[in-house]
Amino acid sequence: MEASQGGTEIAPGLSVPDGVLRFRFDRSSGPGGQNVNKLNTRATLCVDLDALAGGLPADVMSRLQRQAGPWLGDQQLVITSHGHRSQHANRRACLEKLRQLIIKARVRPKPRKPTRPTRGSIERRLQAKKRRGDIKRTRQEPGSDGS
Repeated sequence: MEASQGGTEIAPGLSVPDGVLRFRFDRSSGPGGQNVNKLNTRATLCVDLDALAGGLPADVMSRLQRQAGPWLGDQQLVITSHGHRSQHANRRACLEKLRQLIIKARVRPKPRKPTRPTRGSIERRLQAKKRRGDIKRTRQEPGSDGS
């Protein structure tokens, strides 16, 4: 994932300078024996949205912010990973999560085309209404004329 011009390629066609991606490593929670108690393997990636905005169009940035959900903090993305036993693997997992988020945000949703009901469905609906009205009409007392 490393780019040649001194930055990191986080998605196809999107590179950011090395200083933009800030990693922090902490102790993971949960079971795992002595490895969890001794080593700081959980990786937390913080990326400023302003740094990403330079390489992404405005519509992609708005979709990215919508889709980020719980990862979106105060004008930054905060992505954590603690599923692996090493810092390096968790760091790669954070970068992969960011990459997938950006790729998903780049996909422009297909616009919905409003459709109209077919003639057959309209006629079936009207026939069903007529049958239902006839059923209700047969329940009335014989001498009443509905008024």
